[in-house]
Amino acid sequence: MAAKKASIRSAEVPGPNSVELGKLREQYISKAVGISHPVYIEKAEGSLFYDVDGNSFIDMGSGIGVLNVGNRPKEVVAAVKKQADKFLHVCFQVTPYESYLRVAEKLAMLAPHHGLTKSVLYNSGAEAVENSVKISRAYTKKPAAFSFVHAFHGRTMMALALTSKDMPYKANFGPLPETYKVEFPYCYRCPFGKERDSCGLACADKIDEKWSSPQFEGRVASIIGEPIAGEGGFIVPPKDFYPKLTKICKKHNVVYVDDEIQTGAGRTGKMWAVQHWAGVEPDILVSGKGIGGGFPISATTGRAEIMDAPQPGGLGGTFGGNPVGCAAALAQFDIIEKSLKNVPKLNAYMTKRLKEMQSRFPIIGDVRGMGAMMAIELVTDHKAKTPAAKETKAIRTAAMKRGMVMLTCGTYDNVIRLHPSMIMPDEILEQAMDILESSIEEVAKG
Repeated sequence: MAAKKASIRSAEVPGPNSVELGKLREQYISKAVGISHPVYIEKAEGSLFYDVDGNSFIDMGSGIGVLNVGNRPKEVVAAVKKQADKFLHVCFQVTPYESYLRVAEKLAMLAPHHGLTKSVLYNSGAEAVENSVKISRAYTKKPAAFSFVHAFHGRTMMALALTSKDMPYKANFGPLPETYKVEFPYCYRCPFGKERDSCGLACADKIDEKWSSPQFEGRVASIIGEPIAGEGGFIVPPKDFYPKLTKICKKHNVVYVDDEIQTGAGRTGKMWAVQHWAGVEPDILVSGKGIGGGFPISATTGRAEIMDAPQPGGLGGTFGGNPVGCAAALAQFDIIEKSLKNVPKLNAYMTKRLKEMQSRFPIIGDVRGMGAMMAIELVTDHKAKTPAAKETKAIRTAAMKRGMVMLTCGTYDNVIRLHPSMIMPDEILEQAMDILESSIEEVAKG
């Protein structure tokens, strides 16, 4: 049976029912909560959303990279219902339960190397990030936490301090915990003015140099990095960057934290994105988003000697590893493992279409990404690489009116990111790329 496609019924999008709900939002929801698509969803299935006005939309946002195998996989729904009939909450630290253990066991089995054997479960990616810093400090007895320019690691205070982008995430929320930044290999906009793959990885050398300075020598506890900088613009580093960073971390006895919250759970075609690069062995892996199939669950997974460093009772939380979330995660992992084989085909089609669009539309400065995590960076001038932020937003709106939900990102707000389900049907993916192309054409024509 052919997959259903997106369709628009309302004369205007958002339709009248969404507009009415929007009035309630204005009255009762803080203006600090941003909304990128003012269409109110009533149901979701697979790769499609259905709103309260009867419109359907292709989901190219996946709940910001959460729904890696689509909305409401039947196996996840069945596992959740089965667990809901047993118990919803008891708190693992009070009376433990098996599913928490099984999720930790699965994370150890699927880890990017055999040394990552112990986990703690939490609710959100930001919580897993916060705890990675706590654990690193407890283990190293050192204070300094590093992250990258263009990074995003969450909205809680330590995670926010590790995040790079000021607006809208950090502005007016200080003072934040003390953290430090180093350059990420953003080759399209190299901070050192060099060319990709011929630069000698100057950005990695600068990290080594900084950690050898009197200010930081012997004081660095950890560095956290996304294999692909997500909110920063789906920036893919050269293949030798993270292997080199691993060696630098070992040289300085620094805990390397791999943030796989957005890139993990099969999103790039491997269970964890660092598995694309030989010789990369994180000390701690943080996961979230896609591991829960839509339920809030996250984890820090690390080497036993690191994870056991905090004092007993030093880690945990009331809802961490909620039993329903654990049931969902166990079902979700099984689907992901079976679906990895679909990602190369999906990526090949998306890359082909995006490259064709780049040849048609001068506004597309760069095409990049891995697996089911692709992006285009939009510029108004190829030589100056002037960010086309206004046009990027307009393309997102035009796509919504044609029946597709997609997200934007980037330090300069000029990147369109595409997060399809790993198992999106071919005909829906083709329609999604057609909608993107026609939306770019509309905006490019002014």
